[in-house]
Amino acid sequence: MTLDPALPAAPATRLSGNLAEALGAASAALARVARGGALDRALDDVAGALNPAERAAAQDIAYSACRRLNLLDAIAKRLIAKPNAEVDHLIRAALSELIDHGGERAHTITDQAVVCAEGIAQGAFKGLVNGVLRRFLREREALLSAMLVDESLRLAYPHWWIERVRDAWPSQWQPVLEAGNHPPAMTLRVNLRRSSVEAYAATLDAAQIAAHRSGPAALTLERAIPVARLPGFAAGLVSVQDLGAQWAGHLAAASLPSVDNAIREQATAGKPPRILDACAAPGGKSAHLLELFDCELTALDVDAGRLDTVRRTLKRLGLDARCLTADASGLDAWWDGVPFDFVLLDAPCTASGVVSRHPDGKWLKRPSDIAQLARI
Repeated sequence: MTLDPALPAAPATRLSGNLAEALGAASAALARVARGGALDRALDDVAGALNPAERAAAQDIAYSACRRLNLLDAIAKRLIAKPNAEVDHLIRAALSELIDHGGERAHTITDQAVVCAEGIAQGAFKGLVNGVLRRFLREREALLSAMLVDESLRLAYPHWWIERVRDAWPSQWQPVLEAGNHPPAMTLRVNLRRSSVEAYAATLDAAQIAAHRSGPAALTLERAIPVARLPGFAAGLVSVQDLGAQWAGHLAAASLPSVDNAIREQATAGKPPRILDACAAPGGKSAHLLELFDCELTALDVDAGRLDTVRRTLKRLGLDARCLTADASGLDAWWDGVPFDFVLLDAPCTASGVVSRHPDGKWLKRPSDIAQLARI
């Protein structure tokens, strides 16, 4: 049996910047996940003040730890006599780093975790953090060997999730689960109102960022990089969006002329089609539709905070839409009675298909959520 979890090794560049700061931000984000919060939003809150290198490191640490969170919980329970909310998640973040980089970098990771602990409760837990991590390094082989006998820990999913996938895909369940544990590729969507795929590909090449074309407006990077390093990102030349999500916009653009002849007549008369993005946040699909063709778009979302993200995205890209906070099912609260020509509905769901990008979903969802989400 292999002793390490079947997860890909984290990139070596992760340890750039101030590792202690990155560990602190990652642990704070993991603590929010433990309380039911979303990992991406937690990182936005706790890592916003870090420099780009530290923020990228914090994100990598937090996401890698979240992918194997049940294993880290099991190890921590074995090594910590009495749980302590002050440092539990710092220890989990550091343990994850030691699993990925436990060789020659073990001393640096342990040292930086202790440095991070100096800022917690006046350093009262420095000894605990140091002792737990050093004990893990001494007992690593035996600990992992014992832990990974458990299927849930070995595969890094809850037992119920494994059983559901196994029942649904009896001959493919293992590749499906494995795919969900790999960090996703970083795919870009070129803003065709401001550039072209060919032109932006040349810009990436000049910046020595390797990429290949993967869709009508898409370029996939050979290696993920911090968004701040993308040429022209702040100026709205490009966005980060998975290729699957990009197809929603392309299929909408392709189908609009055939939805109703009236739409074609409106376009000929200079009247753009009315489009509703009924669950719009964080705004990638809304922005893509506006990049592809002229339309009157209403971006609707029940979460006011997430709708602010839509507004910021549109502003960065130089686009405009009517943004409304409302539940799409409560028509009387927001609809003006004028029909839409096209409705895009990315409805609330389990998000099990995007668990590689949102690994917190494995631990935040419950079996009972599936029926509730299906009703919504």
